[in-house]
Amino acid sequence: MKRFFSIFVLVLIAAHMVWAESEAERIESAAIVMNEIMSTPDKGIPEEILNSAQCVAVVPSMLKGGFIVGGAHGKGVATCRTENGSWSAPAPFAMSGGSVGLQIGVQGVDLIMVITNERGMQNLLSSKFKLGADVSVAAGPVGRHAEGATDWKLRAEVLTYSRARGLFAGVSVNGAVIGQDKDATRELFGRLVPFRTILTGAVATPTAGEPFINSVRKATPKKDSGQAAPKDSTPPAQVPEKPAQKSPGI
Repeated sequence: MKRFFSIFVLVLIAAHMVWAESEAERIESAAIVMNEIMSTPDKGIPEEILNSAQCVAVVPSMLKGGFIVGGAHGKGVATCRTENGSWSAPAPFAMSGGSVGLQIGVQGVDLIMVITNERGMQNLLSSKFKLGADVSVAAGPVGRHAEGATDWKLRAEVLTYSRARGLFAGVSVNGAVIGQDKDATRELFGRLVPFRTILTGAVATPTAGEPFINSVRKATPKKDSGQAAPKDSTPPAQVPEKPAQKSPGI
């Protein structure tokens, strides 16, 4: 069974390579996924969850499927809140894994993962971790608000969502392994930058990474402080005018 599963995952990876895209294109796709999902708030991620998120990760067009044994493979980008509340540069990652189940066929789905607390963020910063083992993971609630699922903060450190054929819902990806995509990191930054360095805000966001960061910032307006500081509204001090000098009489 393990050998069969390994072969199946390799098939998924090979299929994913057929539709390989540049890192800039993947970031643009991740931004589109985020914007489209949040454009319908009643069917999107509750604002309470996004506003308290420590990190947000998106895998556009993750391949998922199987025959008897299910599996998934995809590449995406993640961003975390920095100490000043702004969002870090996007960090490229790859994920693969699966779960046993009666599944037939292969389909592409868009996956969003919301890291809800400090422990989940620290695992992400480690550059490699397993969902369901190193961190708890659960399907997240959907809707404008999360009042109907008040236990979401206690349920998991990572909440997951997927969209397939226009249907958006919480999904479980237990067993998936997430690790830094070093080749994509070199492509995006021009050199290999450690996962932690990127996600703690120690490097600036490359131009190619701006679309994704802007989409996350737009979805989390209440807590994000990455905007430009407001201008000082205090009026400038008035400088007293010198009295005009009288011309000498003739």
